[in-house]
Amino acid sequence: MITPSPPASTMPPYRSQLPPTREGFGRLLRAEWSKFWTVRVWVLVLVVAAAVTVLISQLAASGSVISGGGPVTVAPDGTQVTDTFRFVHQPLAGDGSVTVRVSDLKGLGGRDPEPWAKAGVIIKASTEVGSQYAALTVTPDHGVRLQWNFTQDKAGSGASGDPRWLRLTKTGSQLTGYESADGSHWTKVGSVTLPKLAKTTQAGLFVATPLHNNLRRSFGGTSETAAGTNVTASFDHIALSGGTKGATWTSTDVRAPDPNAPDPSAPGARAPESGPAVFEPGTTRVSDSGVYTVTGRGDIAPEQTGPDVIQMSFQGVFVAVVFMVALGALFITTEYKRGMIRTTFTATPRRARVLAAKALVIGGVTFAVSLVATAITFPLAQSTMRSNGFKPPAYPDLSLLDTPALRAVVGSAALLSLVAVLALAAGAILRNSAGAITVVVVLVILPQILAFALPLQVAQWLLRLTPAAAFAIQQGVTYYPQMDHNCLPESGCYPLAPWNGFAVLCAYVAVTLTLAAWRLRRRDV
Repeated sequence: MITPSPPASTMPPYRSQLPPTREGFGRLLRAEWSKFWTVRVWVLVLVVAAAVTVLISQLAASGSVISGGGPVTVAPDGTQVTDTFRFVHQPLAGDGSVTVRVSDLKGLGGRDPEPWAKAGVIIKASTEVGSQYAALTVTPDHGVRLQWNFTQDKAGSGASGDPRWLRLTKTGSQLTGYESADGSHWTKVGSVTLPKLAKTTQAGLFVATPLHNNLRRSFGGTSETAAGTNVTASFDHIALSGGTKGATWTSTDVRAPDPNAPDPSAPGARAPESGPAVFEPGTTRVSDSGVYTVTGRGDIAPEQTGPDVIQMSFQGVFVAVVFMVALGALFITTEYKRGMIRTTFTATPRRARVLAAKALVIGGVTFAVSLVATAITFPLAQSTMRSNGFKPPAYPDLSLLDTPALRAVVGSAALLSLVAVLALAAGAILRNSAGAITVVVVLVILPQILAFALPLQVAQWLLRLTPAAAFAIQQGVTYYPQMDHNCLPESGCYPLAPWNGFAVLCAYVAVTLTLAAWRLRRRDV
């Protein structure tokens, strides 16, 4: 007997009155957050990483000691500078100009001068070290330059070596530089404004040359020595308009007084047999034809020989990286090891969304905790280093909100966070904790270690091309292109600017996450 099926219900199907929604990404984030928070070992690792950041940084700061050095020159903006040169000058009352032809720029004994040796015209607020100035100068390797207030530089023509005409004019607080090859046809190099410039200034000729650096680098270490040298230049066709009537040219060695140097005028004074070299005064010779031959040494530039006290405050971050790498890798490889990843992907078939949620959770948690750690680390380390001799004016008293310090604090926390995300992506690709941790440590930590032993150029390229470049975010010293310096990894110097180095790590994270998402979609669990 066949039983007929019951008639279909004529009742309409149930329809929710709530608006349609997408698959809940917020719920996925909460689920991943719950996974992290419920594994106490992961929370413990995060706390230990924060503690290591603070403690190692404090220990490193306690071991950094500096004794009192020589005099310190500070520019009006607070920058520590070098302001030492031979100055042949006259008072310039009000507006005016100084014009000269420069030739025969030579080093000591006729040798080639340093690439950034300078000879030209300058208008300076006074002969006091650190006072405002603008200078138009000829250099051996970098052509004509308009430079002002120690840190600013504007390139003129690339002419070097041949006689060059220079003219610097003053109109109120605005100074304008011109150059010429023949003294008839002039080209404007640029104009600058020196705020609060006094009506009467000092204008004239100058020569200066930085120290000659000798760098020897081998697998066992680095040796860097600096030797003073002189530079000589000839000046003719000198014309000063606006000068004080009846004034004559005066030669001055502009430099900071050295309280440790012996008084050469004292009876029986002799040069010391050892210790720092005594400053050697410059010379000015005037020929019968009115050609001035000026010899001097020193430099007019930012001081870049001291340690980076901001970078020195974050030594613990380097060690904390290892903990963050392990944390990021385990956040996904643990699920593969225990088979829980199948449940996760069954609940959320869109695997890229799972990876994105994990990246946001591990990145957000590590950044928040790391930011607290670095914000505590910096003032503690700074206080310790100040008690060890790193005091103003040579080393400014920086607060947490000063621009370079704030960038280093936030950037260090972001570095640790991105390293954790990089390890997460590597874990998604390799599905193995040890493999993912090894790969990321090799990329981030090993270049830092090898950079101390490899030839300098190789080390610098290594710190440009690997995620280790991101440690440049901790740099507090500004390196200026208008002066040479040896960028040594052991001195905390990185070849890329802070944000450029940080961008290298961001690029690695973006590429690795993209590859991980692609692998997750195409590979079975």
